Amino acid sequence: MRHYLDFEKPLAEIEGKAEELRALARQNDEMDVDAEAEALDKKAQTMLKDLYQNLSPWRKCQVARHPERPHCIEYINELFLEFTPLAGDRNFADDHAVVGGIARFNDTPIMVIGNEKGNDTKTRIERNFGMARPEGYRKAIRLMSLADKFGLPVITLVDTPGAYPGKGAEERGQSEAIARSTEKCLQIGVPIISLIIGEGGSGGAVAFATANKVLMLEHSVYSVISPEGCASILWKDSEKMREAAEALRLTAQDLTKLGVNDIIIEEPMGGAHRDRKIVFKEVKNAISKALSDLAKKKPKDLIKHRRDKFLSLGQQGLAS
Repeated sequence: MRHYLDFEKPLAEIEGKAEELRALARQNDEMDVDAEAEALDKKAQTMLKDLYQNLSPWRKCQVARHPERPHCIEYINELFLEFTPLAGDRNFADDHAVVGGIARFNDTPIMVIGNEKGNDTKTRIERNFGMARPEGYRKAIRLMSLADKFGLPVITLVDTPGAYPGKGAEERGQSEAIARSTEKCLQIGVPIISLIIGEGGSGGAVAFATANKVLMLEHSVYSVISPEGCASILWKDSEKMREAAEALRLTAQDLTKLGVNDIIIEEPMGGAHRDRKIVFKEVKNAISKALSDLAKKKPKDLIKHRRDKFLSLGQQGLAS
């Protein structure tokens, strides 16, 4: 069963009717429903195009959080070869919300680090819904240091609502770990490419996305706070999340204008979950180009490029 978002309910009815007709035809060989089913399919495609032609920021948030959207481990399995996971921060524990290790991208050895949300109740609890604890950020720091030592480009896959705000995480230095991870991103002399595949939430995302090249999927979002959190603080009402989403300018399109994002990767009509193969192909091409652009830069130039990029954030949008 496909999961439909709130604004997709009319589409669910049409696609559901088409599937019912085909199910009846499978039970009764004498029924000919091809024409009716194809007509419903065409109507569904037209409606899908209309729904996704001009998504509001809030609807983009919903698509970015879609439970069937491809997650970090799927990208790793599809895009990289010989992935060898590395676990633990060598200090406290292994955070299952953060996946990382050495792999090959085409013929290039790389270090990949990402947030994993999980795909069902069991794995979502195990992965803490993609919300990293301090040990997750310290694991990322360890892996980035290793990448710097051996000259491995770093590719990060960001998909988190934010860092975990629990009591234990705060006691173990959550904010300090996020700051150290961001600092490490700015220090290492290897290319860093960050891909926002779903949600890029708060400092928990910045800790992985302080990169030379930031790539965003078309319907992904990247923001200092979730729309619900922003609405709760500003209006004391989380139901004003639509207004908050508009004000936060969290879409890939807005962030490209602001200079935060470098490349928008197009998604299939209806979102990444509707055609994974196309998404993986487009992402692979975008990462290949970004790696090629950065390959000729010397370590000191990569560090300068990264620092200059983040010191100038927002100026493009303010000037316009």
